[in-house]
Amino acid sequence: MNRIHHALDLATSRRGLFIAGAGLAAGAAAAVYAPYALGQAEAQQTGYTNPVVWQDFADVEVIRVGADFYMTASTMHYSPGAPVLHSRDLVNWEFIGHSVPRLDFGAKYDMSGGRGYVRGIWASTLAHRASEGRFYWLGQIDFARSYMYTATSAAGPWTRHAELPRAYYDAGMLVDTDNTMYVAYGNTQISVAQLSADGRTEVRNQQVFSTPSNIGTLEGARFYKINGSYYIFLTRPANGQYILKASSPWGPYTLRQVLLDMPGPIPGGGVPHQGGLISTPGGAWYYMGFVDAYPGGRMPAMAPISWTSDGWPQVQTVNGAWGQTYPFPNLTPHPVPPMTGSDTFTTAALAAKWEWNHNPDNTKWTSGSGLRLQTATVTNDLYSARNTLTHRIQGPSSTATVELDLSAMRDGDRTGLAMLRDASAWIGVRRDNGVLRAVMTDGLTMDSSWNTTGTGTQRATADLCDARIWLRVAADIRPGAGRQALFSYSTDGSNFVRLGPAFTLNSNWTFFMGYRFAVFNHATQALGGAVTVRRFDVTTP
Repeated sequence: MNRIHHALDLATSRRGLFIAGAGLAAGAAAAVYAPYALGQAEAQQTGYTNPVVWQDFADVEVIRVGADFYMTASTMHYSPGAPVLHSRDLVNWEFIGHSVPRLDFGAKYDMSGGRGYVRGIWASTLAHRASEGRFYWLGQIDFARSYMYTATSAAGPWTRHAELPRAYYDAGMLVDTDNTMYVAYGNTQISVAQLSADGRTEVRNQQVFSTPSNIGTLEGARFYKINGSYYIFLTRPANGQYILKASSPWGPYTLRQVLLDMPGPIPGGGVPHQGGLISTPGGAWYYMGFVDAYPGGRMPAMAPISWTSDGWPQVQTVNGAWGQTYPFPNLTPHPVPPMTGSDTFTTAALAAKWEWNHNPDNTKWTSGSGLRLQTATVTNDLYSARNTLTHRIQGPSSTATVELDLSAMRDGDRTGLAMLRDASAWIGVRRDNGVLRAVMTDGLTMDSSWNTTGTGTQRATADLCDARIWLRVAADIRPGAGRQALFSYSTDGSNFVRLGPAFTLNSNWTFFMGYRFAVFNHATQALGGAVTVRRFDVTTP
């Protein structure tokens, strides 16, 4: 227990150096970041723009298998966990699955006897073992144990492979040229573990580096073997990146600074850091890190890497900064569908872009002819309601619109579209005494231990005459304080009416995850009601 508390204390200080700036005016931000429509492949053939993905993907790791690139990221309490994204050109990315199908790590992830906010999937690692054509994912849970999942396809299905008794904090996995599997991990004190040939047990463990006190904290390990040398890539949260180099995985390691306080590519955002290194089939190297950009979260950004004659990586800067634009990699552009767009829920399985807030009760939802959400929890607290479905917000600003069929709601039910984080607000519908009313509610809050401190204050209401409604939230997630979301509704899908005051987003970093759009349906009196989501749209200006 003391170790868990110590780890939580470390977590609290992980991003303490992040300082949010004022950001750009909305028009300027839209102009700078317009190229993010992934369909604009022709515009991207000569250059790309950072962030590569303006959605919340933190602690990224990118690996290459042949000509294909795969990315993983932290998801904490969202389920399924550890998304897998795919690209052929390092610029255009699409969801293909999740490495952790369900957070099977204790009842709190089912919201039973507790909650798992800001626990779950932290910085984890993804690797491919060519000798068996198999992908491996490894991550520690609750600072107590580590879990391994495997799949023969990065898109899945993924299955539990092993449970290891040591917590590999901020792990980076290496499959060596002799097929040995190693894990680099730790906070300040960096260790290396060697796993058994089947990856199910640990056979050796050794501390290999102690961070000098003048640097402070190093963590976020990524482990590589490049041209015969071993490298452990480490972050100094939240403003630096360092690298260790040795001729053996066990050291001794030499330390070098990669960057410190380097201006980032998102105006108002933080210093690019963490993440990892990746090479193309042609031998070019890149660094994919992330930029603290709250209230939206942490956004992946990529810069080219050059190597010194004695084997150290250097970030290629633009006027001393991480570039907003760089030449397109020497790869054929491979456009993919944008991460925005519509979902009409015509298949039984949800698209990989969707993640539930904690594990869902799978007996209370179905998809195929729209998404039917039965009430799964009796509560007046949205933070304790199961089967709340989330979608990342597209930056720098985007709008979500959901079409709901309310005909199966019951008295006491609450449904709607939320801006979900530790300070939340929503627009939705409540049914009481047989009457449906549109409502806008804010004041949903948590404390620093992620306990609910406010269940919401109703700010505005409107009469409804029909059992179909369109709910909309327009979100400005440019980094900095004072960003707002605006709520509106429609009874015909065309004419929208503002409801309630603007909601000011919380730009504090301590919840780690950024705001998400969230569709919910819960009861306050008794189970049995339901709503059907007919359509969900995310659009950009």
